[in-house]
Amino acid sequence: MARVTVEDCIDKVDNRFELVLLASHRARLISSGSPLTIDRDRDKNPVVALREIADETIAPDDLKEQLIHSMQKYVEVDEPEAEAVPMLGNTAAASGSDNDADVQFDRMSEDDLLRGLEGLVPPSSSADDDDRE
Repeated sequence: MARVTVEDCIDKVDNRFELVLLASHRARLISSGSPLTIDRDRDKNPVVALREIADETIAPDDLKEQLIHSMQKYVEVDEPEAEAVPMLGNTAAASGSDNDADVQFDRMSEDDLLRGLEGLVPPSSSADDDDRE
């Protein structure tokens, strides 16, 4: 590879290791048929990739995102959360009520829950303490 090409790329990508990763990824894309953004001039794919980065015809940030995406094995998909399904209590089943409007839920905020937990005290084990003495 031409040293001039590498030195031109350092202005665009500060880290040489990252430059090698991006240029090799771009060279693989070119090998797989991706269109060139500059003239080849009898250069091999890695040199063409470096020249594209140096001439800023390919954005290094875009290459970085493509590289990350190509290496991911698990892509997280945002799916809507399942809606809460009301449980039928024994009272509704015993009365034979099939009306969903009769079902009510108790709603509690996280702050209310924390206040309730702070107010709890552990059960006293005074009976156990008396037996030990």
